[in-house]
Amino acid sequence: MCRSIKTLRPPFTDEVTEEDIRAAALQYVRKISGFRAPAAHNAEAFDRAVKEITQASTALLASLQVRGSATG
Repeated sequence: MCRSIKTLRPPFTDEVTEEDIRAAALQYVRKISGFRAPAAHNAEAFDRAVKEITQASTALLASLQVRGSATG
């Protein structure tokens, strides 16, 4: 796991923005692809992966039920 990705759920983080989730997705894609920034011929695949992981992460965070929290 990429150490610069922070946990994005309570009690670790109270408010999570879309940008927080996208930043985590970008770090993940960078880590698994081995590219900090992709070459032009890989940019579309790279950007698509970031978008899809952002969407999946948003859905995951929205569906988690955290025991002991006011919302879960």
